Amino acid sequence: MRRINAALEELVGKIINEDGTWQYDDTNYLTHPRGTGTLVEGQEDYTFTSEYLQIEAIEIKNANGNWYLLKPLDHSELDGQSPAEYFGVDSSGNPVKNMPECFDQNGDTIRLYPAPAAANVTLSGGIRVWFKRTADIFTSAQVTTGTKEPGLPSPYHVLLAYMAAIPYNEIYHPERVPRQQLKIDRMTKELLEHYAHREKSRIKRITAKLKSFR
Repeated sequence: MRRINAALEELVGKIINEDGTWQYDDTNYLTHPRGTGTLVEGQEDYTFTSEYLQIEAIEIKNANGNWYLLKPLDHSELDGQSPAEYFGVDSSGNPVKNMPECFDQNGDTIRLYPAPAAANVTLSGGIRVWFKRTADIFTSAQVTTGTKEPGLPSPYHVLLAYMAAIPYNEIYHPERVPRQQLKIDRMTKELLEHYAHREKSRIKRITAKLKSFR
């Protein structure tokens, strides 16, 4: 089971880096890839769980209950200042509080600038994160009973078995590994191409470029 889960997470990591307009999400999840959290007045830093592989967007709910999209912080726009210098601190050295405008991500932590103020935001459930997440991995019971399938197209389920068998064959049947690895590489390439081109159903329009002759 451990090797199957490792193979599944490896494939999902590759898929997330290759998917196009249509974003990948494991079909076993019963919720959408977004989550809400509570804001704390004056607090800049918020952590998220390790299942969030990539942050897609962050929204803050203002005092009127409307959601506003934050901008990723671009340090090149801070005129050579640190975020604390740019957004300001009060007389006690604490971050200036207001409606957050930007976020900065570092590992599993996001930092909001400015820090949220209760007068400007809705604290309870006031932050919403859109994300890409890792696979919904198998438990021992699910493997034993066969009650769950991988969140991948069914033609590629067998790919997990090939990947999980590599460590065993490297020790006991090394002669099988090269051929098996070729099959893994071929199927992985096909799987990534499947996710990279799912947006082909999206209509692409060609428009004329206006050119001034004056």
